[in-house]
Parts: sequence; C-alpha cells; structure tokens
Amino acid sequence: MWYAIISEDVKDSLPLRKGARADHLARLNRLKDEGRLLIAGPHPAIDSEDPGEAGFTGSLVVAEFSSLEEAKAWADADPYVDAGVYASVTVKPFKLVLP
Repeated sequence: MWYAIISEDVKDSLPLRKGARADHLARLNRLKDEGRLLIAGPHPAIDSEDPGEAGFTGSLVVAEFSSLEEAKAWADADPYVDAGVYASVTVKPFKLVLP
C-alpha cells in the first residue's frame, strides 16, 4: 500500500538539511530503484522553485510499504530526523486515485 510521509521542518532548517541531504536522497533513490517511490520533494518556504536562503518548510514522500508500521519505521530512520531537520513527521495511508 502507498503511504504519505508528511514532514514539517524546524525553523531555519536549511543548514541542517544541507548537512544530511546526501544521505536523505540516497534512501529515496533506493526506494525509487525498487519501484516503491511515487513522489518525493520539499515544500519551499516561498513561492519559488529555488527558494534560496528562504529554505524549506517540510517535505512530502509518497512510497509503497507493506504496512503502516514499516512506513513509520522507515520515516523514523530518515537522516533528516537524526539531523534535527524535522519538528514533526506524520505517516498516513494513501490511496492513489489519479492519474
């Protein structure tokens, strides 16, 4: 089943993101290579593709896991969690309807 992982950043998270980005992306790429990643990306803090120093306010990942518990465990092990980027992380089942 698909699960949405919705993360909210701490204030001024950009330096923390930069320090953990390579490891964070490596995990997402593993999901992609396994065919289990639907979408992933950050929420810019301003209305811009490249928010620069304004940074980001959180992230969204929609990926396939065998259970809610597995999705939560995967989310809890994110390098951004260890780096203190996220103030909160919510994991919810997601039903793909379109496209």
